[in-house]
Amino acid sequence: MLVRGCGVHDVAVILGISAWKVLKTLAAAKYALKPKRKCYDCLEVDEFWTCAGRQKNRKWLIYACHRESGEIVAYAWGKRDLKTARRLRRRLDEHGVSYGRIVHDEWDSFVSAFAGVATSCDKRYTQGSEGATAACALRLGREAQVSASA
Repeated sequence: MLVRGCGVHDVAVILGISAWKVLKTLAAAKYALKPKRKCYDCLEVDEFWTCAGRQKNRKWLIYACHRESGEIVAYAWGKRDLKTARRLRRRLDEHGVSYGRIVHDEWDSFVSAFAGVATSCDKRYTQGSEGATAACALRLGREAQVSASA
């Protein structure tokens, strides 16, 4: 369902379980992403957070995507820190993915994790992933308002 665009709250309502259970199941899943190609000219790296229950229980998803194909090449769940950014880079290396350039916003952890790689740090390069993240957050916010008023 998540692959089809349903959010965590959508899945919880459809299955009749809590959003916390959905996130717990996702975190424990052994789903392995396999990139479709071994070489990409440019990858966008971005992050977004979600929470279940209390606002302080944030879970960060840091991912690398190929804008032209829309493919998510690799991802890592964790805190918004250097350790999680390095885990993303390690996953790209484990899959044998090569890339000509990494584009990201000017977050210090991305700069450190991808040191030694051609990078571009500017919001104009990540507008595609930022737009998708904002649309997802807006949709989840609307659904939360509708379910709260029902």
